[in-house]
Amino acid sequence: MVIEALKQIKTALMFLLVFSLLTGLIYPAVVTGLAQIFFPYQANGSLLRLNDKLIGSALIGQYFDAPNYFWGRPSATAPFPYNAAHSTGSNMGPSNPEFLSIVKQRVDTLRQFNLEDQNKMVNQLIPVDLVTASASGLDPEISPLAAYYQIPRIAKARHISEQEIQDLVNQLIKKRTLHLLGEPRISVLELNLALDHIRTNQ
Repeated sequence: MVIEALKQIKTALMFLLVFSLLTGLIYPAVVTGLAQIFFPYQANGSLLRLNDKLIGSALIGQYFDAPNYFWGRPSATAPFPYNAAHSTGSNMGPSNPEFLSIVKQRVDTLRQFNLEDQNKMVNQLIPVDLVTASASGLDPEISPLAAYYQIPRIAKARHISEQEIQDLVNQLIKKRTLHLLGEPRISVLELNLALDHIRTNQ
């Protein structure tokens, strides 16, 4: 009986060793190698660089609040927005009084930067992705409507024509994946980098 138990332990240890090597070393090494060969940009975090300086990732949003930049979707991560180590949503539903209060504050903030156009903007619908947080809190992209809404504020702050900024937005809109999946969208970081490029070339 002891001999049989030892045989089973030996077999179990052999399986443990084989599958540890297979799933813990060989499989990860093969997948990592293939990813580095065929998809190096995505495998390394879709990192964005400017003049050889790392400035962010195409997968994770960044917080912008200056009036001369496009703003991204609100982030509910703690202790600061777009905290990749604490990805989360607010988990508050549309009937939650606190949620409604937060959305109202965001609406007021957006409108206060359009004081000169208050009569025109007061009845204009604000794109929902500018006042509600996503489930991840890390969204790097906004809808084209959210970008268009912000053009007057940015044009005024940068002393650039609205048409020039609109043309820039149109150039950077990403279409549906495979023309079927998702919605048209635009990267806030890429858009703001392009804005700075316009300013540099003037």
